[in-house]
Amino acid sequence: MYAVGIDIGGTKIAGALVDDAGNIKDEVRVPSPIEDSGLMVEAIASVINQLTSGQKVFGVGVAAAGFLSANREIMYHSPNIAAWRNEPLKSRIEAKTPHPILLENDANAAGWAEFRFGAGREVQSMIMLTIGTGVGGAIISEGRILKGGFGIGGELGHVLSIPDGRVCGCGLRGCLETYASGTALLLAARKLAASKDAAGQRLRELTGESGTLSGDAVYQAILEDDAGALSLIGELGSHIGTAIGCMFVPVLDPELVVIGGGVSAVGDKLLDPIRASLLESVPAQGHRPQLEIVKAKFLNQAGLIGAADLARQSFS
Repeated sequence: MYAVGIDIGGTKIAGALVDDAGNIKDEVRVPSPIEDSGLMVEAIASVINQLTSGQKVFGVGVAAAGFLSANREIMYHSPNIAAWRNEPLKSRIEAKTPHPILLENDANAAGWAEFRFGAGREVQSMIMLTIGTGVGGAIISEGRILKGGFGIGGELGHVLSIPDGRVCGCGLRGCLETYASGTALLLAARKLAASKDAAGQRLRELTGESGTLSGDAVYQAILEDDAGALSLIGELGSHIGTAIGCMFVPVLDPELVVIGGGVSAVGDKLLDPIRASLLESVPAQGHRPQLEIVKAKFLNQAGLIGAADLARQSFS
């Protein structure tokens, strides 16, 4: 029997049938009608019902960005869907489908996929950071997702990186997310391209006729080893490595840190500066076991796989 994983994003809702080894057997994607809570629930249910037609499934795991209640029934706040404020999301989806629903934060689901089937399958304590539009976090401690007393633990993108720094979407200033996300990288690249600095020459060339530098163009410049683009990805990695060494390691003592999300596609060009900054930041360096920093096995499908596996474990 399969389980279903659903990953709710700001632009699309993805769903998949997943087997007990984490393999995706079928997948459906539809646009996200984010302006209307009722239409969102209908779209989620439609994906579930398409995938389960003629199938026997254990249940459905739904991964969504936002603050979920400890009992995983209420979405307190979702950054992508303005209508989801204290939303009884679990019961509303269950009213539209005959299958039991498990809700989980999307970064937690992605981290669980890596722990069970990906880069973290050999350890019991790990952290995952997803570097994309924002910075998501997941903490696996002694084989379990650390959720916290109110259910909203693991928000690693909102630790302090720069005191009184840039304004973050969470309302605070200087969060790691404002300096180490794909959004931050793109803003920095556009600023460099718009300057007269020689380091921005290649980025200016890649801006093209549109006049707006794209994320794909920044990715291309990094892969070309452009000095300006490499300096930006190096600075981003430095923020992440410092946060791991100064904050995450002393508190959580992970065996492994898995780096995922779209920005991780550049591989060691991101991981190397993270590792270098970590060595300068971790307490008692040289006198403690050294954790590993590795790239995630799964990218866009991690949330689907993790959500499905959590549902399988919960309902089987």
